[in-house]
Amino acid sequence: MNIHKAYKFRLYPTDKQATLIHKTIGCCRFVFNQALAKQDKKNVYWYIVHEMVQNGQLTENRWKSEFFNASNAQKELTSMKKEMQWLNEVDRAALQSTLQDLGKAFKELYHKSKGKPRFKSKKNNIQSYKAKYNYNKGVGSVRMDRIGNNDFLLLPKIGLVKIAKPREVRGKILSATVRKAATGKYFVSILTEQEIETIQYSLFEIGIDVGLKEFATFSDGTTISNPKWFRSLEEKLAKAQASLSRRKLGSSNWHKQQRKVAKIHEDITNARQDFLHKLSSSLVRENQVMAIMICV
Repeated sequence: MNIHKAYKFRLYPTDKQATLIHKTIGCCRFVFNQALAKQDKKNVYWYIVHEMVQNGQLTENRWKSEFFNASNAQKELTSMKKEMQWLNEVDRAALQSTLQDLGKAFKELYHKSKGKPRFKSKKNNIQSYKAKYNYNKGVGSVRMDRIGNNDFLLLPKIGLVKIAKPREVRGKILSATVRKAATGKYFVSILTEQEIETIQYSLFEIGIDVGLKEFATFSDGTTISNPKWFRSLEEKLAKAQASLSRRKLGSSNWHKQQRKVAKIHEDITNARQDFLHKLSSSLVRENQVMAIMICV
């Protein structure tokens, strides 16, 4: 049985590569917003008729605008790239991927499972784009490489980017999502397809009672205290946020202090995830059956 598994690593791009990453993110955002704005123009008549129904001018709303189609949007992207040559400087698969994401968002809207897609902003703390894995003469467009003692990740249009790789990537690479965090760090999430590895069965069973005062109480009487990672850095975070509030909004010092605040939030998140992953992994390896009770 095949499953999808993701690996997250930190990237160390050069200044030139960082500029290309920012340019790719900006082009993806532009294409996404252009396609969304065009579809909004088609849908605006529905809202006009809907308002006329509410005012009693019409009995019902029979207006049906054309649904968003990602395939048609990708065809229009080809003509758009002829008019705007700067779109050719970035990975075309990344531009197509962002239109596919918009198509999924509209599909969820049409099925009423989610709300209306929103425009992307360059002011968001997290910026990202997706590079797809494609074969070209038997060589993958996204692949891992090792030169000397350093590990690198090959990205389309970007080239070989230095990467911190604490573990090996197994399975077939499907895509790589490059992300810039609020702290200014760069990360990549590599999605792979691989077979499930069977592990040795265990005869142990355990019950887990998740609480507030104690993080978890096991059926054998063992308890795990709540580490309270936020409380450990609460004072440091408060000082950093107070310092940020005194900076002029949008200034260089404001951006520097904002990254310091984001770094503290990142430390809290990393500590929580490390604690949860280690605990859950040990429980899964040591027990065959687990029963979890959560009191609300």
